[in-house]
Amino acid sequence: MNEAGTLTLRNISVWDTGERIDLIVDGVRQDALIEGNARISGDIDASDLVVAPGFADPHVHFRDPGQTEKETMMTGADSAAAGGYTQVLIMPNTIPALDGEPWNDAPFDVENVVDYLQRYGCIYGVKLPVRYDLSVCASLGRKGLKPSNIELWKKYVAGIEDAEKTSPMKKHPITAISDDGSAVPEPILRDVLAMAKETGLPFVEHCEHHDTGAVNDGPVAKMLGVGGIPASTELAIVQRDIDASRETGVHVHFQHVSTAAAFEAIRKAKKEGLPITCETAPHYLALCDEDVLKYGSMSKMNPPLRSKSDRQATLAAIADGTIDMIATDHAPHTAEEKSGDFAKTPNGIIGLECAYGVCRKVLVDAGYTDDKHLIELMAVNPMQLMSRRPTDIAALLNVSSKCANKRTLRLNITEHPENVDLVLINMREKWTVDANSFHSKARNTPFDGWQLTGRPVATIIGSEIAFSRL
Repeated sequence: MNEAGTLTLRNISVWDTGERIDLIVDGVRQDALIEGNARISGDIDASDLVVAPGFADPHVHFRDPGQTEKETMMTGADSAAAGGYTQVLIMPNTIPALDGEPWNDAPFDVENVVDYLQRYGCIYGVKLPVRYDLSVCASLGRKGLKPSNIELWKKYVAGIEDAEKTSPMKKHPITAISDDGSAVPEPILRDVLAMAKETGLPFVEHCEHHDTGAVNDGPVAKMLGVGGIPASTELAIVQRDIDASRETGVHVHFQHVSTAAAFEAIRKAKKEGLPITCETAPHYLALCDEDVLKYGSMSKMNPPLRSKSDRQATLAAIADGTIDMIATDHAPHTAEEKSGDFAKTPNGIIGLECAYGVCRKVLVDAGYTDDKHLIELMAVNPMQLMSRRPTDIAALLNVSSKCANKRTLRLNITEHPENVDLVLINMREKWTVDANSFHSKARNTPFDGWQLTGRPVATIIGSEIAFSRL
């Protein structure tokens, strides 16, 4: 029985103005929700809730195609929706790589991995509960030897030949160029920047160039008897690419920045007026290299967790606005992979379902920023990196309000309800992270068991509730 209900959330607070409104969602169906026991109709006292633009993550790995034992587009999307995300950017280290080259042994009738991901919903007959864009490889096969072939992937870029595009191509365009996982080598850097300039894409850079090492270079590396990764590896790429941006005018976005020296270089570049942006991840805000002794391989990632002073510099970079956005770098791995020898276990952790709570704990509760700025970091600014517009709730109120003393937002009567993406957050909810309850296939997180305050309770995509704990 798939009856549709109308859900009215009374006295919900708008994230940036604090205005109390009634939010009405029509057509809520139980079978469309990830959580099967959520309410689909009636009035709810939402005075503890905040409505904001849906979160956007500019850095996720959904492992599909090629490593679907770790994650699939479906499980990754479910995980994103459960964490309050309505938009993500897929990184190009799929197997085969997301470079536009022909996929000759593809299991479906697709041209390449870009085509496969754009038509994923049609191929499997599913509707994913999150919107997603694609990041194309900077180098052929993401091997760093020569640039990827722009003639093979240019047609998929947002804003290029849009009149010729099919619906899937328009829904899931290429909006960035990156070799995430490794920095673009110097011999091909200018070619990659030229492709970014021609297509208008931001160059999204993994700012490290080391070949060895497992943790931050320092006492912890010595205690564990493993190779260390010096902070200088990050600064070298950041400074190199800042110089290249100055020379070419290309927008360079630095991924998962983790060191004090790199933040200072970025800070100076921004003061110079260069088109530079950067992100960090919740784990660099919450943890340092000493925590590896407690969490083991669940805290092994690339870049590694850095020193206490680097962590403090990361928090300071949030406070002073140097950091533009927060990305999870959601990187699923199997339990077997993460249970092996520490030095050989793969890098990466998952983070979509607890990112907001972790960030609120270490940033808002600790006084480094406020709730409004945190939502800008997790929703507004990442959308702008992908050349997308976050939902403007105030504008929607002006269209749909019918009550003089308290405005009402009824989603299905807005001008373009299909574009309305929202997250509802209970900022007072106290909860404990339980990795076993995650919607992701993976469980590799150091935050399992953490006690947090503040949690997304519903995600709305195109004016329809995709996920709900209401």
